[in-house]
Amino acid sequence: MLRKLRQLIAPPVVVGQAAVELRTISLAGQSVPYQLKRTRRRSIGLRIDERGLSVNIPMRASEKWLSNVLQDKAQWVIDKLSKWQAENRAIATGQNAKLCDGQTIPFMGETLTLRLLKNSQATSLFDTPPQRRATELFVYVTDIVTHDLNAKKANHTHAEDALSQWYQVSAENIFKERVALYAAPMNVTPRAIKLSEARTQWGSCTAQGVLRFNWQLIKMPQRLIDYVVIHELAHLIEMNHSQAFWREVEKLCPDYLVLRKELRLYQATLR
Repeated sequence: MLRKLRQLIAPPVVVGQAAVELRTISLAGQSVPYQLKRTRRRSIGLRIDERGLSVNIPMRASEKWLSNVLQDKAQWVIDKLSKWQAENRAIATGQNAKLCDGQTIPFMGETLTLRLLKNSQATSLFDTPPQRRATELFVYVTDIVTHDLNAKKANHTHAEDALSQWYQVSAENIFKERVALYAAPMNVTPRAIKLSEARTQWGSCTAQGVLRFNWQLIKMPQRLIDYVVIHELAHLIEMNHSQAFWREVEKLCPDYLVLRKELRLYQATLR
């Protein structure tokens, strides 16, 4: 009798034809649409691709369990979606195309004009490193790369590598300078300063006092670089995100809430 009653209440499951629901949820202050599918799996699975967020959940998973998992993974979801959106915008606007003479690149909140110059005798990136002159950055390659879609891949790679190397050298110098500036009034001394290529973190601080900063920060305005530097230095005092930690940040960065929000906006365009 109980089995018959269950059959009347619950509709039969058709294998291979699971219904997909379109939903929206607020994650980290953002409204995120997603596709929900109930399957025979035992755990909740999240996937992010060109279609956005897809969630697969067990047949009898509760709404509370689903909500808890999504909230726990909120920042991961936002980071991944921002990366996909940035890549899609880059494809739509041609920003993924080969480096071209005359295009603009970001540097410390400004825009520099890229100048690609021929240097047929160059054998490595260090023979003639990029040179900045006012608002122009001169990068030397074996052949000039233009808007010609048939430009040699080797030359494009050389220009990209040279530009990336210049960014990272510049970033290392700036980070050391800003850390030294703020470490003194905070009365802290980091053990080491290193560059990072982390996709979801602009900076980090280890228990051993090693600071790591994402070199992509060099593309942002100095106020955001300073915020990240102060943030990580504060972890040398408070290895957490407690109220005491934020008080340390506020001492040298009173508008940290505004800067933190601005940093998240940059995240969508640079990653």
